[in-house]
Amino acid sequence: MERHHTGGVRNSLWSWPDAKSPLAVVRNYVAISAARVSPSLRLKNWLLSRIGVTVGSGVSWGLESTPDVFWPERITVGNDAIIGYDATLLCHEFLQDEYRLGDVVIEDRAMIGAGAIVLPGVTVGEEARVAANSLVTEDVPPRTTVAGVPAEVVSRADANAGTGDATDRNAIGPD
Repeated sequence: MERHHTGGVRNSLWSWPDAKSPLAVVRNYVAISAARVSPSLRLKNWLLSRIGVTVGSGVSWGLESTPDVFWPERITVGNDAIIGYDATLLCHEFLQDEYRLGDVVIEDRAMIGAGAIVLPGVTVGEEARVAANSLVTEDVPPRTTVAGVPAEVVSRADANAGTGDATDRNAIGPD
């Protein structure tokens, strides 16, 4: 995670124009707004790749899903990943005296549930699952399901990965 100290009497959000070009943020906002409401997955992937998101093949973005408007170029979404309805991928945090930046990586075939939030610096591993409305504050290992606020591991795939079996039969999502 990168930390950038900001001066002055106000919180760090007031310094965003020094951190990122206002024109770039406006361009990103327009592209993200269009992508959020578009029913076309191809159009979503095309729009988001134009503003710097690394989008693998077969990525599915749910309606209203939102990548980071300031630093979309710090997001990588692997092949056949799913970003659920109204999920948010954040690469920045504006705090009182600093802002923090971190890459967000969603690996191949990972699933991010509806309304989930992934914070800066987090990698969601291959075939991992994030339950709806979860807050992901740390890396999610491959083939693991996490849930909650903050998200915690609720199941891990066993040695028969790919068979649909899980070590915890209370896993969230299809088995």
